[in-house]
Amino acid sequence: MPGPHGNKSFAKPKDTKKTALRVLGYLSKSKLPLVAVFAFLLLSVGANIGGSYYMRPLINDLVGGVFHGPGDLLMALVPLLGIYLVGIVASYAQSAIMAVLAQKGAKRLREDLFDALQRLPISFYDRHTHGELMSRFTNDADNVQMALEQSVVSMVSSAFMFVGVVAVMIFISPVLFLITLLVLGATFAVIRFMGARSQKYHREQQAALGRVNGNIQEMIEGLKVVKAFTHEEEAKAEFARLNEELRVSASNARFYAMAVMPIAGNLNHVGYAVTAMAGGLLAIFGGFDLGGFTTYLNYSRQVSQPLNQISQQITTILSALAGAERIFEVMDAQPEADEGRVTLAAVRKENEALIPAGEGERTGCWAWKVPKGGALTLVPIEDGPEGLKELPAPTADSRWAWKYDQGGQTTLHRVRGAVRSIEGEEYYYTELKGAVRFTNVDFSYVPGKQVLKDVTVYANPGQKIAFVGSTGAGKTTITNLINRFYEIEDGVITYDGIDVKQIKKDDLRRSLGAVLQDTHLFTGTVMENIRYGRLEATDEECIAAAKTAGAHSFIRRLPDGYQTMVAGDGANLSQGQRQLLAIARAAVADPPVMILDEATSSIDTRTEALIQKGMDALMENRTVFVIAHRLSTVRNADCIVVIEHGEIEEKGSHAELLKQKGRYYRLYTGQFQLE
Repeated sequence: MPGPHGNKSFAKPKDTKKTALRVLGYLSKSKLPLVAVFAFLLLSVGANIGGSYYMRPLINDLVGGVFHGPGDLLMALVPLLGIYLVGIVASYAQSAIMAVLAQKGAKRLREDLFDALQRLPISFYDRHTHGELMSRFTNDADNVQMALEQSVVSMVSSAFMFVGVVAVMIFISPVLFLITLLVLGATFAVIRFMGARSQKYHREQQAALGRVNGNIQEMIEGLKVVKAFTHEEEAKAEFARLNEELRVSASNARFYAMAVMPIAGNLNHVGYAVTAMAGGLLAIFGGFDLGGFTTYLNYSRQVSQPLNQISQQITTILSALAGAERIFEVMDAQPEADEGRVTLAAVRKENEALIPAGEGERTGCWAWKVPKGGALTLVPIEDGPEGLKELPAPTADSRWAWKYDQGGQTTLHRVRGAVRSIEGEEYYYTELKGAVRFTNVDFSYVPGKQVLKDVTVYANPGQKIAFVGSTGAGKTTITNLINRFYEIEDGVITYDGIDVKQIKKDDLRRSLGAVLQDTHLFTGTVMENIRYGRLEATDEECIAAAKTAGAHSFIRRLPDGYQTMVAGDGANLSQGQRQLLAIARAAVADPPVMILDEATSSIDTRTEALIQKGMDALMENRTVFVIAHRLSTVRNADCIVVIEHGEIEEKGSHAELLKQKGRYYRLYTGQFQLE
C-alpha cells in the first residue's frame, strides 16, 4: 500500500523477499543486541496497550465507590505510572540500540560495496557513470540506514500495536468492533486511493527535480562557456521552464499527500462518534460496564494510528530495498578474473646469479617468481635455423625459454636476463627485463566491433616504442592491454616471455609505471601525491623523482612547497603542473616498464623542452611505450608504430618512416607546416 506521506519517488525492488533478508543479514551479525531490541519493542507495545486497559478497572472502581479518599485513588494510579515508565524506558532503549545497529550495518554495507568496487574490472566503470556509482554510497546507502534505524522498527512496532489493540477491542466488545471494522475499511480505501495518486505525482516530481539539478550542475560547470557566448538569458529561460515543471508536479504530489490525512482523520471522528453512540446504548440497555466503554473509546482512537504509520513506512522501506538491490547488483557484479600464479619478487644479482631478497628488502632488481609444475616450464634452448630449439639438457652456452601451450600448440618464448632454476626449489626465478611482445592480437570493447586487428609489435628491454595515429585509432587501447585492464580476444601478449594471463594482475601492474591521459590527483599534499607511486618512498626519493620529472622548480614556488595541499583534483594547479606531478609519481615507482599516454599533452612547448632531458633520464634503461600527438616528442624512439583503424599501417624508426613518405611522413610534415 503506497504511503500518503513522504517526498520520495516510489521504487519497488524486483525481489523484495531476497533483498530484505540480505539487508537484515547486516543486522543479524549482532544477534544479542537484536534480541534486546525485539524484547524492548514487545515491552514498549505491551506497556502502551496495558496502560490503556488498566483504565477499565480503575474507572469501574471509581464509579462503584471503591475508593474512600484521595489516598486510595493515588495508590491505584501508582501501578499505572509504573507501567508507563516501563514503556518509556523500553522505547528509549529500543531506539538507542537500533540506532547503533543500523549505523554498524550501514558501515559494513558501505565497506562491502567499496571492497567490491576495487575488485571490478575497468570495463564495469565504462558501463556505469561516476554519478551512478556515487549514488550507491550516498542516496541508496543512506536510505537503507534510515530504514533500518527507523522504518523497520516503527513498522514492526505498529504491526504488533495494531494486532494487540484489535485483540483487546474484540475482547472488550465484539459488537462495537464491527463498527470499528467498517471505519477501518473506509480509511484503508481512502489511503490507498489518495496514495496511488500521490505516488504518481511524486515520480514526476523526482524526475523534474533531477532535471533541475542536472541543469544547475551543467550551468555552473559551463558558466564560462555561457558567458563567452552571452547565453545568460537563454540559460535563465531554460531554468525557469524546468523550475515551473518542478513546481507543478510538486504541488500535485503535496496536495494528495496532505489531503489524505484530514480525510482519514474525519472518517475516524465519524467512526468515533458512531462508536460512542452505540457504546452508550449498550451501557444503558445492555449492561456494558462504563470502564469498558471508556477504554474501548480510547482504543478506537488508537487503532487507526498503527495503520497510518505502517502506510507511511511501506513506501520508505520499499524504496530503501530498491536502493539496497542496486547496491547488491554492484556487489554481485562479476569481479575481475585473475588466474595468474606468477608473482613479482625482489632479488639480488651476484655474478649473474639471482638470489631471492629478504622480506621487505628493496634491491632495485626484480624477478618473476614462477611455480614449478604449472603451465610454464623453463627449458634450455639454442637458436636454430628455424627459430628456437629445445635442448634435452642445458649446456655451457645454452639459453633459456618458457615452454607452454598457446592455442593448442606448444610454443617457446625466449627468456632474457639471468635465470635461477635449482633442483629442489619450488619456484623458477627469471630476471625482469621488460621485453613486451604483442603477437596477432585482436580486441573489441563491444562484441562484433573490433578495435584492434592482428596487431603484432614488440619492445626489447630498454627500447622506446611510440604509437602515433588519429584519435580513436587504438593507441591507448594497446597500452590498456599490457596491464590487463581489458582481456584480448585472440593472440597473445608476453612479458619477458611469459603470457601476461599467467601473471597475477597486482604483480603485473606493480611492474608497470603509467602516466595516464587523464591526470588524477588525490586530496592531500604534493608530497603525498608523488608518494602514491610507491607508498614506502622517502621524502628524498620523492624530491628526486620530482627533479627527474621537472616538477621540482614549480613545487618550490608553491605556498608550502611539497606540503602544499592539493584539493579538488588539483584545481589549485595548472593542467601542466598536474601532469608533471603525475610523471613524478610514476618516476618514484621506479618500474622497469613505463607507459606514457599523452604524458606531455597538457604541457606547453617551453615546459616540454625543460622536461625533455628529465624524461630521457626517466626512460633510461627502461622499456617505454609512448603515445603522443606531438611527433617531436617521439623522434628518438627506437620504433614508431603508426596505427589507423586498429591496424598497424607502418612501423620503423623516425628516419625510416620519413623515407617511406607514407602516413607518418604526412603527419610529421603537416605538423611542421602548421607550426
